Amino acid sequence: MKVTEHFEKADGKTLISFEVLPPLKGGSMSGIFKTLDPLMEFKPPFVDVTYHREEYIYQQHASGYYEKTAIRKRPGTVGICAALMHKYGVDAVPHLICGGFKVAETENALIDLNFLNINNVLALRGDAMEFEKHFSPTEGGHKYAVDLVTQIKKMNEGIYLDTNIENGSKTEFCVGVAGYPEKHFESPNLETDLKYLKDKVDAGADYIVTQMFFDNSKFFAFVDACRKIGINVPIVPGLKPLTKGYQLKSIPRMFYINMPDDLVSEVQKASDPKMIKEIGIEWCTAQSKELKEYGVPCLHYYTMGDAKSFQRIAKAVF
Repeated sequence: MKVTEHFEKADGKTLISFEVLPPLKGGSMSGIFKTLDPLMEFKPPFVDVTYHREEYIYQQHASGYYEKTAIRKRPGTVGICAALMHKYGVDAVPHLICGGFKVAETENALIDLNFLNINNVLALRGDAMEFEKHFSPTEGGHKYAVDLVTQIKKMNEGIYLDTNIENGSKTEFCVGVAGYPEKHFESPNLETDLKYLKDKVDAGADYIVTQMFFDNSKFFAFVDACRKIGINVPIVPGLKPLTKGYQLKSIPRMFYINMPDDLVSEVQKASDPKMIKEIGIEWCTAQSKELKEYGVPCLHYYTMGDAKSFQRIAKAVF
């Protein structure tokens, strides 16, 4: 079932969903099952699985020559999606990114997803690689998420890259895209960022999932701004509790988001790590309750392998 069909079926009731990361190369599915097993009691209709593009290392040969070699630290997104659908009977939402794919490779990936009856995708540009200051598109690949959305929607119309294909099989992908309540860090201002978001929706995006935030007023203002410019698709808030003191600095630095004064003050006053984690869980729980009261279609949690924290939050909210 499509994500948007789950929203419609819920008839105004707020749903819950979770996002998991593939294990590092050489790892197994056990970690993902360990995270999701205790969360299945909350009956998430779908689970997101992130995709991580290749990175590069330089390997030295005996001759002294260094060879640039591509590696994937977290492979397996598509296989994990199939495993989750089989084990839990939920819909899986693989993340599909621009970086690391040529357009033809993107089409082949979509064909594979379609064969597996995976008809939901989250279309993202993706981040720059570790050694890059700015995102660089793969040669022959998409530069922006809007181009990826356009390609997916063309396949839904039976339009493939090979112009010799006539009466091509039409896919039925439901496409989610990312939204940024505090704007994407590369956008000069929120107005410009909203324009780019509307471009993605106009290209065919069916719903929006936001980056994490800790101030609900930012989300409410973001939704209002979206509606004012004609973005009328469902908007899903993405949430993650702060659980460690150093995250007061690392989260703003990595995700370019603001921490509310009250949260910062409470964490700074905490005397030990357990207190900090309690503060973060309580804050996320309060956020969730307010968002649910507001009537969001779904609360989407970035689990990062932390089942216990999200189990506590979900029990308090649902």
